[in-house]
Amino acid sequence: MEALRRDYRTAPVSEQDRVMLDYAARLTEDATTISRDDHERLRATGFDDTAILQITLIASWFNYINRVADALGVGRE
Repeated sequence: MEALRRDYRTAPVSEQDRVMLDYAARLTEDATTISRDDHERLRATGFDDTAILQITLIASWFNYINRVADALGVGRE
């Protein structure tokens, strides 16, 4: 778990998890760069359209909540 926290790219995770995490990271960095190729990579590792939607919604929700919390100073001393 500690390796996953440090850097998912070097953590011992399955190929499916790594592809999912790559997608979530790209979504977080710049969602406008997501393309059909990204969705095809997810499908190639076993995710169906419902799972891709769920991954997208969950990653987007966390991004949204974190930005709201940051903007309001939640958790800062």
